[in-house]
Amino acid sequence: MLAAERGAAANTLAAYRRDLEAAEEVLGDLVTVDRESLARLGKAWSGLAPSSLARKSSCLRQFFGFLVDERWRVDDPSAALPRAVTRRPLPRILTHAEVDSLFVQAETEADGNRPEAIRMLALLELLYGSGLRATELVSLPLSAVPRDAPFLTVTGKGGQARMVPVSQRAVQALNRWLALRPDDGKYLFPSRGKHLSRIRLFQMLKELAIRAGLAPEKVSPHVLRHAFATHLLEGGADLRVLQTLLGHADIATTQIYTHVDSARLVALVNERHPLARKAHAD
Repeated sequence: MLAAERGAAANTLAAYRRDLEAAEEVLGDLVTVDRESLARLGKAWSGLAPSSLARKSSCLRQFFGFLVDERWRVDDPSAALPRAVTRRPLPRILTHAEVDSLFVQAETEADGNRPEAIRMLALLELLYGSGLRATELVSLPLSAVPRDAPFLTVTGKGGQARMVPVSQRAVQALNRWLALRPDDGKYLFPSRGKHLSRIRLFQMLKELAIRAGLAPEKVSPHVLRHAFATHLLEGGADLRVLQTLLGHADIATTQIYTHVDSARLVALVNERHPLARKAHAD
């Protein structure tokens, strides 16, 4: 149902499967479980972070709703599921200086014209310059590369396609990569007969961060996506435009970046205002 009716992405389907199988290990057959047994999950999940608890409970609530809709059950026991009060954390971002350090390192390494270094530069340009998700980036087909118009056609969550602008810098990096890219399959970033994995992309960024003198735990594909969004918003981008660029179905998801910008302004006032400096001196 998730795949056919909702068009859920492969990673979403895998996450739901893991959560349902984990619950079944504790409770047994989920089709016949009762409320009393379902309440036992509160103890089994007591060590989870609030966000993980909320995700697992949401998965089971949707599953039991599906069972009722399909008339496999006459009751919905999901009221017995544990609930967590979650507060969505502000996304981690990089400063402009930290992003510059990553690019200086990547560009320096790319001067040697090694294919691996050129590929890393192209990946970095698309992560920060176009705000792509890791899965969207590594699974880009060769046919998505812009010819005349400076846009990529990206397939995002739920199979939704969108047009993403590509900067002149990114086009130049892509052209350098295409000149060296092995003739291996249909993907822009091929690897072992398929495409580069998300895990390998994550590792490559960590390694680049270390060589650039940055803490590796601060850098990831999603952090660069957050930096893309936050820095655009700082530059005056419209929230609706940002929603389209990021491929968010709901603008409420995009609005988190307004809170990031507000938090940055508060920190700036606290650090730079004359009265703040006077308080430190006192």
